[in-house]
Amino acid sequence: MTTLIESPAETVVQLRPSAVSAHAVNDPTAVAVSAADCELTYRELDLWSNRLARLLLARGAGPGVRVAVAVTPAVEATVTEWAIAKTGAVAVAVAPGTAVHGATFGVTTKALRGELADSLNWLMLDDRTTLVHYMTGSDAPITDADRAIVREIA
Repeated sequence: MTTLIESPAETVVQLRPSAVSAHAVNDPTAVAVSAADCELTYRELDLWSNRLARLLLARGAGPGVRVAVAVTPAVEATVTEWAIAKTGAVAVAVAPGTAVHGATFGVTTKALRGELADSLNWLMLDDRTTLVHYMTGSDAPITDADRAIVREIA
């Protein structure tokens, strides 16, 4: 899987799982993704995506679950895609104004929420409640045991 982020205000970054793993081991301080106002190292990308993955697992993300994604800032989009991958779920890109099929819930921001279908329960990354849970959650690696708990609940 390759994640390509493009925007005039953001650095274009290609991330491959093997590249992230190699950089995380060899140089975790190397910049993985950057935007005009933020840079994340490979270590930070790993930790941030672990915290978000825990929020997604709590909402029911897990192996085979489809999660709608409508996130445009490069840093947030990259963290979201990696978090979804860590849960074993499948990210489904959703453009504003389009229908969402087969997704259990979605991830977005306040700026895009008004343009998205009401048929899904949307996790808004920039909502205060989400931010509190996100910033205070564990950034420990996601394990098979973490993903198994979701399967038992479902």
